[in-house]
Amino acid sequence: MASFLPSILNKLKNSSFVKNMLVIMTGSAIAQVISFALTPIISRLFSPAEFGVFGSFDAILGIISAAATLEYSQAIMLPKEKENAINLLAFAFVCTFSMGSLCLLFCIFAPITVNSILKTDGVWPLALLVLATLVTGANQSCQAWAVRAKAFKRTSASQVIRSLSSNGLKIGFGYLKGGAPGLILSNVIANILASINLVRVLLPDLAELRGHIRWSLMKRLAREFRDFPMYSATQGVINALSSGLPVLLLTRFYGIAVAGAYAFGVSVLLVPMGFLLTALRQVLFQKACESQHRGASLASLYIKTTAGLFAMALLPSLVLFLWAPQIFTWVFGSQWQVAGDLARSLIIWLAVVFCNLPAVLFARIIRIQRFVFFYDLVLLAARASTLLLGGIYLNVYQTVMLFALVGAIMNIFLIFRVGRAVMKKEGPAGWGNVRDVLIGGADPN
Repeated sequence: MASFLPSILNKLKNSSFVKNMLVIMTGSAIAQVISFALTPIISRLFSPAEFGVFGSFDAILGIISAAATLEYSQAIMLPKEKENAINLLAFAFVCTFSMGSLCLLFCIFAPITVNSILKTDGVWPLALLVLATLVTGANQSCQAWAVRAKAFKRTSASQVIRSLSSNGLKIGFGYLKGGAPGLILSNVIANILASINLVRVLLPDLAELRGHIRWSLMKRLAREFRDFPMYSATQGVINALSSGLPVLLLTRFYGIAVAGAYAFGVSVLLVPMGFLLTALRQVLFQKACESQHRGASLASLYIKTTAGLFAMALLPSLVLFLWAPQIFTWVFGSQWQVAGDLARSLIIWLAVVFCNLPAVLFARIIRIQRFVFFYDLVLLAARASTLLLGGIYLNVYQTVMLFALVGAIMNIFLIFRVGRAVMKKEGPAGWGNVRDVLIGGADPN
């Protein structure tokens, strides 16, 4: 037993997985500290109604950008050959341009409809929506390439750039009384700056491999990985619709200020979650794909990361469930007490969402997108029904609590179902690896 702890520490010290995690977590920590430190200032410069408009814009952008690359950006990680990967990257850019063009046409021919959904008026939100769609798609593709190239320091720096510029601009626009346009423009500019940093990783590889980019190869790879647009992209849109639906329906039933309180509460709760998940998403996806390429076990990696996330989420979730209203009022100002009351319920759902990242990533790797697609359809239907029935028969606090419970139960089911699929794919060896994890003998490297 005396040598057990030093042995574990030595394994962690030499683990490339842990090293890459620490690199990204450093950037993530700086980004989240900046965001959390400046949020109390930002919360006093903008009203709940302005955050409601910002939340509506963000919800619609999330739905569009979920299909910006048709999820071919996620497929970039999978080919062993760089020539195939660069063609998938090129095709992801083509998809982004096409999606931006469709968004532009819709804004030109149906501007009143778009502004009605966004709760805005004028040309500025339409122009920002098109620009944000293009920038988000490009950022997704560049980030996927950086992860494939293991340029984790660059992706870490991009997080810091995005957080510093976004929050700094919000404060500037807040003092200038920029309102909802200031909140939206801050995020768009920040995403542009973060993308510029990631492009620096891509340029050398693009110069080396551009001669291998061919339309015929792009089409062949697009067909080979067609399950990504068929299931992953559709799943992403459904997830984005599912996430954005509360803001849109809460606005419908309870007003823009309540929707703004909800959007603000979710964004605050996502800050500490993002500290770890942003790093874990990149490193775990790269590590799992690498493990699959060399025939290593995915089951042990899945169990360890999921169990670790559950352990990390327990205490903070309990604290927020008990004292979220008091914390929000003290930190962000008395106008955000409603956001704190809603956050008490939302933490039930978000705590489980925090733990489901391995399930989401591993479902793509073992190619069970079809199951996840139908799962997300059921989840969307359950959430929509909850919000509609709650809006008709319940007050806002009861509605959000019911919404959170439905989300938590559904995500727990997803975690167990994907875990079972991972172990089934590995056969008896998978169950043996899980047994090794439970007794502390497996090491995911």
